[in-house]
Amino acid sequence: MSTLHPKKVSDFFHPLHSKNDLDPLLERVGDAQYVLLGEASHGTHEYYTWRAQISKRLIEEKGFSFIAVEGDWPDCFKINKWIKDGVGQDIQEVLHEFHRWPTWMWANWETAAFADWLRDYNQHQSKEDKIGFYGLDVYSLWESMEIIVKYLEKEDPETAELARQAMMCFEPFREKDSYGSVFSRSKPGCQDEVISLLKEVRQRSHNYDSELEADLNAEINSLVMANAEKYYKAMSEFGNSSWNVRDRHMMETLNRLMDYHGNQAKVIVWEHNTHIGDARATDMAHSGLVNVGQLVREEKGYNNSVLVGFGSYEGSVIAGSAWGAPMQEMYVPPARENSFEGKMHQFNGTNKLLIFDEHPEITNAFSVDLDHRAIGVVYDPERESGNYVPSDMVERYDAFLYIDQTQALHPLKLKPRENLTPETFPFGI
Repeated sequence: MSTLHPKKVSDFFHPLHSKNDLDPLLERVGDAQYVLLGEASHGTHEYYTWRAQISKRLIEEKGFSFIAVEGDWPDCFKINKWIKDGVGQDIQEVLHEFHRWPTWMWANWETAAFADWLRDYNQHQSKEDKIGFYGLDVYSLWESMEIIVKYLEKEDPETAELARQAMMCFEPFREKDSYGSVFSRSKPGCQDEVISLLKEVRQRSHNYDSELEADLNAEINSLVMANAEKYYKAMSEFGNSSWNVRDRHMMETLNRLMDYHGNQAKVIVWEHNTHIGDARATDMAHSGLVNVGQLVREEKGYNNSVLVGFGSYEGSVIAGSAWGAPMQEMYVPPARENSFEGKMHQFNGTNKLLIFDEHPEITNAFSVDLDHRAIGVVYDPERESGNYVPSDMVERYDAFLYIDQTQALHPLKLKPRENLTPETFPFGI
């Protein structure tokens, strides 16, 4: 087992203070078409602002085509439409339409600031070159059903009848919508009906052109319907299979987005570390779990993908004390001394960028299993022991942004402090 040598290894860390310090990461990206940017929580300001900075540079300097995030398709498609052709409406109005818990995950000032930048950037691009913003997740079953039924009633009445049949199949369970049991007693054949709808939409989607990316919107909403049925059924069985259904759905959606944008398309993915860090380098593999990072590497190749993790030592975070509970700003205590974050703090306690395969000293030092902190939307600072994932950091990521001290995200529902305006958010503080 390798031993960490602080003085020797730290010589190969890159300081991380401004967007110019991202040069080594941009060099590591090279010509890769897939860049996956993580986060150690869904409620930390710096993860959002640094991901925004990286994304801006990838778009401006390397021609990346769109951003795909860990969010519901219908909600994120509203952002997509706004940044491409939004007029009049303020981005805050768009984000206030995010109603599914945890609302703070996308309805925040940091996202608002980045969306403003994307719209400004798109105003100088041709229709074909405008940057997109899409959701990869599977949770929006009812919203996707309603959208596709309404759209097809107008554009394709014949296929709309298939959509109505699929929606009626699930309707008795609408009031029981939960992440654990909604489809435990659903009618036989629901999935068959949705798959028939998906096939029909795919065959006829080239005719859907009255709205922005209408063919893509119709197909992905149908795909959500098909995979949500599998996801919720797996959840009701209390096994691990629901995780794989969800991440495989996100990968399937990502593949469809890449096909839609053409062979030269490049994508930036924003998801939690648990989704973008290769599952095979963690104890997830022992449970038979896969994730998007693993699937991207397997399908697209190591040379065509770059996985970037994020983490911090201590600070504050927005989270809930239980699923569906009101959001709170919570204290994040110092990381365990022998964790990856604890060891990063020991190296001068400064922000730093690591490129794991840049030098043998870095590779050798971190080719060991270290506890790596992961904070979910549900968090209890007093029960930190359950928030660490044993990880071979070199195998899990290609690069890592370590932020020593972090602060909580700024939800739209809370007015930011006077010295923090949306204009400052993209640059971090």
